[in-house]
Amino acid sequence: MKHSIVWVIAFGLSVVYLPAQTKISGTLTCAKPDPEYTLDVGDRAGHVFVLAKSACSWTRPMQIEGVDTKDSRDVNIVDGDDANSDSNGYDVSNMANGDKVFIRFSGTDRSMKDGKPLSTGAWRYIGGTGKFKGIMGNGTYKGGPDASGNYVSEIDGDYTLPAKRP
Repeated sequence: MKHSIVWVIAFGLSVVYLPAQTKISGTLTCAKPDPEYTLDVGDRAGHVFVLAKSACSWTRPMQIEGVDTKDSRDVNIVDGDDANSDSNGYDVSNMANGDKVFIRFSGTDRSMKDGKPLSTGAWRYIGGTGKFKGIMGNGTYKGGPDASGNYVSEIDGDYTLPAKRP
């Protein structure tokens, strides 16, 4: 019984000191990749690996602790063919105050609209600088190419920052 009371108190204190999660959303628009490298796998027609880097802008910025996301660079690896693909990559977003946040993402293209892929996936924060050091959080994204060939993703999620020390 004595141990149960200790665990209840410890759990209660941990809940009190956990920072609250804050909801965020935004729209990220990425230009056509440059550079982009494609390698044919050779096991079936159209199966390729792609390594690409894209310059992106937050056309509807996410706001984290009152600071807007500004622009970013995405680097990803795509394994796919004309119908399906899996992608994994990283986003480094520059914040309006000069700090950065680092994101890891993973997604799939499994459906097509007007011959263009529609992506869905998940992301998570893996770090940050300055005000955003220790950021944690995750979310989802969905998107696809616009008429200009840019890739537009709607992003939703949440974040927490470490508690500030006095």
